[in-house]
Amino acid sequence: MKLEINNLFASLEGKEILHGINLRIKEKEIHVLMGPNGSGKTTLAKAIFGYPGVSITEGDIKVDGKSILDLPTSKRAQLGLFLGFQNPVEIEGVGLINFLTSMKKALQGSIEIKEFMKEVNEAAKYLEIREGIIGRSLNVGFSGGEKKKIEALEMLLQRPKIAILDEPDSGLDVDATKVVANAIKKVMEQENTGILIITHYKHILEYIKPNFVHVLLDGKIAKEGDETIIEEIEKEGYEKFRQIQ
Repeated sequence: MKLEINNLFASLEGKEILHGINLRIKEKEIHVLMGPNGSGKTTLAKAIFGYPGVSITEGDIKVDGKSILDLPTSKRAQLGLFLGFQNPVEIEGVGLINFLTSMKKALQGSIEIKEFMKEVNEAAKYLEIREGIIGRSLNVGFSGGEKKKIEALEMLLQRPKIAILDEPDSGLDVDATKVVANAIKKVMEQENTGILIITHYKHILEYIKPNFVHVLLDGKIAKEGDETIIEEIEKEGYEKFRQIQ
């Protein structure tokens, strides 16, 4: 699968945030998108999934050469797209296991519950999700790190072709960061998934080697290259990239 973002301009609640984004993500590629707060990283992720409130004013988003702009979020997911939220939502009264079951049925139709539960339990064990979490309401009372592990669980169960992960390392300690990083690598290796990691820091990137790094400033891609860009950001911040826009 290939995700193409072509000359994308997008507004959030009437304010233009993205100004001509071009990005290509192919299977088994790991891309990293970095930038300061307010640069448009999360808006880009939301635009890809047709998030309410985000309006595409120019450009296109394509999967395997076909525009997805007219598709609802559910159809985009069925194509093989996955979004890991920056701040996963809590839903009181919606059981996590019921949510996971509904997700799986929506993606592939009927499922064999016994086999699916075995898959859930194996993935939960792989992610070192503490006992009892699976039986609770979706993300209610979970720590930030637990929410990120649950999103990784959803990703492993969905088996996407393209995964957009918005700050997957937020709220994670060192050990949990390594666990989630391994889950990202696992889904890429098993499903040939293309990955876009949106992050502020290099913590998770110590376990995942990116193929491409993109710097987003003021709604524009200011710099693209390999992982050496991450070291430049760590040493000098984003100002040097702003000067070359």
